[in-house]
Amino acid sequence: MALEKSFDAKTAEPRLYAAWEKAGCFVAGANAKPGASAYCIMIPPPNVNGRLHIGHAFNNTLQDIMVRWHRMRGFDTLWQPGQDHAGIAMQLAVEKELAAEGKPGRKEIGRDAFMDVAWDYKGRTANGIIDQLKRIGSSCDWSRNAFTMSGAPNAPEGEDGNFHDAVIKVFVEMYNKGLIYRGKRLVNWDPYFETAISDLEVENIETPGHMWHFKYPLAGGETYTYVEKDEEGNVTLSEERDYISIATTRPETMLGDGAVAVHPSDERYAPIVGKLCEIPVGPKEHRRLIPIITDEYPDKDFGSGAVKITGAHDFNDYQVAKRGGIPMYNLMDTKAAMRSDGKPYAEEAAIAQKIANGELDFDEAMISAMNLVPDDYRGMDRFEARKKVVEDITAEGLAVLKLVPCVDAEGQENVRLEPFVENKPIMQPFGDRSKVVIEPRLTDQWFVDTDQIVGPALDAVRNGDVKIMPESGEKVYYNWLDNIEPWCISRQLWWGHQIPVWYGLRKVEGDTKLTNNPPMVFCAANEEDVLSEAQAYYGDTLEVVFDKFGHLPPVEGQEKKPNPAASSVGLPGNMQHQKVTLSRDPDVLDTWFSSGLWPIGTLGWPENTPELNKYFPTSDLITGQDILFFWVARMMMMQLAVVDDIPFKNVYLHGLVRDAKGKKMSKSVGNVVDPLDIIDEYGADALRFTNAAMASLGGALKLDTKRIEGYRNFVTKLWNAATYGDFKGTFDVAHSDTAPDTKLPLNQWIKGEIGKTREAVDAALDTYRFNDAASTLYSFVWNTFCSQYLEFTKPVLDGDDADAAAETKATYAWALDQILILTHPIMPFVTEEIWGAKERPKMLAHADWPTYSAADLVVPEADAELSWTVAMIEAIRSARAQMNVNAGDFIPLVVQGMDGAARSAWAQNEALIKRFARVESLEEVDGMPKGTVTLAASGGTFGLPLDGVIDVAAEKARLEKTLGKLGKELGGLRGRLKNPKFADSAPPEVIEETKANLALREAEEAKLKEAFARLAELG
Repeated sequence: MALEKSFDAKTAEPRLYAAWEKAGCFVAGANAKPGASAYCIMIPPPNVNGRLHIGHAFNNTLQDIMVRWHRMRGFDTLWQPGQDHAGIAMQLAVEKELAAEGKPGRKEIGRDAFMDVAWDYKGRTANGIIDQLKRIGSSCDWSRNAFTMSGAPNAPEGEDGNFHDAVIKVFVEMYNKGLIYRGKRLVNWDPYFETAISDLEVENIETPGHMWHFKYPLAGGETYTYVEKDEEGNVTLSEERDYISIATTRPETMLGDGAVAVHPSDERYAPIVGKLCEIPVGPKEHRRLIPIITDEYPDKDFGSGAVKITGAHDFNDYQVAKRGGIPMYNLMDTKAAMRSDGKPYAEEAAIAQKIANGELDFDEAMISAMNLVPDDYRGMDRFEARKKVVEDITAEGLAVLKLVPCVDAEGQENVRLEPFVENKPIMQPFGDRSKVVIEPRLTDQWFVDTDQIVGPALDAVRNGDVKIMPESGEKVYYNWLDNIEPWCISRQLWWGHQIPVWYGLRKVEGDTKLTNNPPMVFCAANEEDVLSEAQAYYGDTLEVVFDKFGHLPPVEGQEKKPNPAASSVGLPGNMQHQKVTLSRDPDVLDTWFSSGLWPIGTLGWPENTPELNKYFPTSDLITGQDILFFWVARMMMMQLAVVDDIPFKNVYLHGLVRDAKGKKMSKSVGNVVDPLDIIDEYGADALRFTNAAMASLGGALKLDTKRIEGYRNFVTKLWNAATYGDFKGTFDVAHSDTAPDTKLPLNQWIKGEIGKTREAVDAALDTYRFNDAASTLYSFVWNTFCSQYLEFTKPVLDGDDADAAAETKATYAWALDQILILTHPIMPFVTEEIWGAKERPKMLAHADWPTYSAADLVVPEADAELSWTVAMIEAIRSARAQMNVNAGDFIPLVVQGMDGAARSAWAQNEALIKRFARVESLEEVDGMPKGTVTLAASGGTFGLPLDGVIDVAAEKARLEKTLGKLGKELGGLRGRLKNPKFADSAPPEVIEETKANLALREAEEAKLKEAFARLAELG
């Protein structure tokens, strides 16, 4: 079958992928040799309703390269695909669709109906990301496609599987072992979705903000001498104060202050440490007093050095409050409005004051129930409350004042006092899906006690069982896990794995009554097991029933919602009641909890499946460095805690794919690149080769469409090499895996070069240096094979020596096959298309990866001879270009002191050198003629006599002019980089671009100076 003139990627790619699937090329174990070792990669599961983005394309290209490479080498290979149910993202998408169609929302239709709608949505969208992954050539075993909610109780037909069962089983077992608990901690809270979210779902964005400075009056009008000193200890300010000054960007949270903290070494506040100060907001008659404490957290050199401690609304304050036993008052409801529940403010403030005075003990439940929002603020939006707090404090004269220049009524320059408010940018946390400001919120959640399971995960990396690349990732891993916090695994969503916990009334020892403070907790995999546990707990006198609505016992800041099932039996009650109702926890598990079980869950655990025994632990994990903690570390902890084994042996971490200037891709910036658009324009192979070429371990990932265009040209170059071979009859040569016997040095040389290339590619892939593998192949195919060997074969194939032509055809055919094999993992489509143009024993996807070495194929004499010939041609061409010799002119070559090896190489390859270097003759001389440019070539002193060939004076003048212009550019670039203002104010990407531009210009200058020096030799 003759090849077309050009490769049509648009039609070839879907046709080839379909052929691979039909042939079963990607199923687990395909092409495995007898007794082969297993090789398994787990795909980082994309969101089930997601769309392929450039990060997916990059990540999956690297995975596919490794999988195809191992599969062709005969490993028992599995690339396990699947999707994550993407709790918050999926729920948002479904709710948006309901709204767009004018249908009732989630809360109107209820949980059961909403889950039906969500499953239907999943069924309609799930294959989208799969189809897109196929477009980039991902060779996953799609017959084993997994889903993190497969087998859930409400899953429709066709969504069977055991992943849900595995997740629930792990939760129950970890709960029973004391590794999971419910408790109150500060979490990221999304007021739009009304749920806790992970740090990865928070975007910290610099936004315009304010820093307000307020006075907290000392209790009882007490005063102290406030003294400031300079670095030498000289007093610069001394005044009597009856207040302590604090600064805040969130005045509305002042209502929940539990203390004011200063650093223990801050002498300015030593006289008032331990005293009380007044929160300057709220009804004057109920104004709360809080203690002034010391803690290492405040920075005495920043602002006033005093920090208000609001433990329920700030992560740093939370730690201070925990250390100091300071009550943490929650001010906001789930929508981030100021709480409106509970007792009147006067009563709550009085209780809080007794706590602050040390007159009343408190516990967590007591503090949680208290609402310290003054009556006038209750129910207000948090930002409206902020405005009112600022207005009220300012009106009372408790804002810190500062002098500002002004012009008075008479037009004279003067000064006036006004509230001290700094306008400054602040880092504001936003929900990456909701786009609303995230609140730290103290709330009851489920947590994994990571302290109990982190040790083995640390040891596995420290002792070398698991290797993390690059090494910087390993250091981050240690830092995170050495300082790990409890892991919040509950989410206030509906789409997900509902937590397998039911609550009921608790028996009171020595009493016949039941209580729900605290409730009795039953944890089991299903209602049947829960019923058994509960019946054993309550005995035969009570009938246990379930509340399908899943209402929790009352929590702080919320009124208990009606519970039809419970009210019908008169709960709570005593032992004479005939029924007791169990309510299921309505929360679902964080998706990172279920995806933390991805390696074992996709292989069939908890069943002892053949796949689990064969492929676990998996081999390589290739993923982004941004989820090292959220996914990689958690998989390590979870697998070790559940099955006592590591989940994978090697972790390759890559960075974020950025644009050509190193900027993060963003829709708002307008620099987002859609990989499918790239594939449409340039083809999948060009994108894949670009991904491989920029994948230096630990390097920056800058995607430049010009680079993609260049690698599309590489695809074309390879295609042209194949069509040339087809035209010359090399495709008529029967397929052979064995290198042909060769006598011609030219053919012996290319075989040796292929041997070297095979070794280099394997060495690069074995150490995850994808860029080195790509650059090796690019250089060999473009330069060695196409620019040199292909051109060198033309005289032979067009000559009269039939034996030489036949040998060259066979060598060309074999060499091209080796290129297709070695390049296939990176560029599978074009290589498979060329491979299929002649009869083959099997598809290229299953072709045997070569094992020959350079030592097997290199003929030293031929290698030296052709290497000398290639170097000579390149040296002549370089000198001609530098001296601006007319490209079409044939010029003489002279040599002095030519040795035997060079003489032999010239004799064997004279025709090649003359043809490709445009040389008319070689003359041996005793001394170099005037106007000769010497060449960087071995075996003698070679030169090109250019006297009369070029106008030396004109060339020197041209170079001088070019160097002068270039010198001005270099001066400007160097001056910009040396300018401190530029270094301080320019964006990092602009500085890097300037440095790169300078380096290019300096390299250009070096070449021009070398050419000028050569011209100077001519006189």
